[in-house]
Amino acid sequence: MSGILPIFAACLLWAIDTLFRYPLLFSGANAWTIVWLEHAMLVGAMLWWLVPMVREGFSGRAPGRLDRRALVGFLVIGGLGSGLGTVAFTQAFALVNPSVVILIQKLQPIVAVSLAALLLGERVGPRFLGWLALCLGGSALIAWPDIVPALDPASWGGRESQALVLGYGCTLFAVLAWGSSTVLGKRLGNDGFSVTELMAGRFAAGLLVLTPLLFVFGKPAQAADPEIAGKVVLMVTISGLAALWLYYQGMRRLPARAVAVAEMAFPVAAVIVNWIVLDKALAPMQILGAAVLLGGSTMVALTQIDDSRRAAVLDRAATDT
Repeated sequence: MSGILPIFAACLLWAIDTLFRYPLLFSGANAWTIVWLEHAMLVGAMLWWLVPMVREGFSGRAPGRLDRRALVGFLVIGGLGSGLGTVAFTQAFALVNPSVVILIQKLQPIVAVSLAALLLGERVGPRFLGWLALCLGGSALIAWPDIVPALDPASWGGRESQALVLGYGCTLFAVLAWGSSTVLGKRLGNDGFSVTELMAGRFAAGLLVLTPLLFVFGKPAQAADPEIAGKVVLMVTISGLAALWLYYQGMRRLPARAVAVAEMAFPVAAVIVNWIVLDKALAPMQILGAAVLLGGSTMVALTQIDDSRRAAVLDRAATDT
């Protein structure tokens, strides 16, 4: 229980994030401004680790060296994943039911496993395709109430249909961005970067990419608004730093299999919070789809853990002989 409880607590804090992000959007705050402020605050909180990492990384004295390969990796996990992915995720809240956005994020393990096979040469077991089909079926059930009206040609030019298409597009972009970030983050970890260095580099790269884009697509003046900044501080403190600290505390004490199962608490808690507080209900078909998707994505994670262990045993046996 000492490991499960911190992960459950982290999942609850991540679920509470919606209660700040969703009202902020509908109060007029710009998604680019919200995410830029998040990264600026997180970089400030991580400066203690960021400065030595940059100084020693470029000098070559650190285990993780900031060469071209590492810089590309940080641009992907920070600029694409943490920066653009979070903007897309935030913007989707204004266009689609936030519970739907959060549930479809559970496709992320599918993307991560597929990219790991392509980029890192990791093995994909035959069971993966079956769980992939199940996850896609669950996602279709979740989106079905929005898909059916969109199939009517008469509604294609309507503002509501356009918003749904853009909302699902933003959601899927975030899935791809975060899945890519997972794979490149794993590679950086294999190259010697610690968890705190990965977090610091991720937020710094995200801030670097977001800053010029804020002046093109965002509203920079909002960053100085005390009300917006105050709510973002709460988001960063509660669902950012506190939740990550709890998550890593639990992850240190649990096997990977237990972590994969415990993470299911996040979308379940988020849907309950959104349903009760924001009155964002799900239809029965969407609840069924959520159960199918969550079960399938969890099995993908568990299958990969088993395959990775099997591959490690075989590699060790081959080395010993």
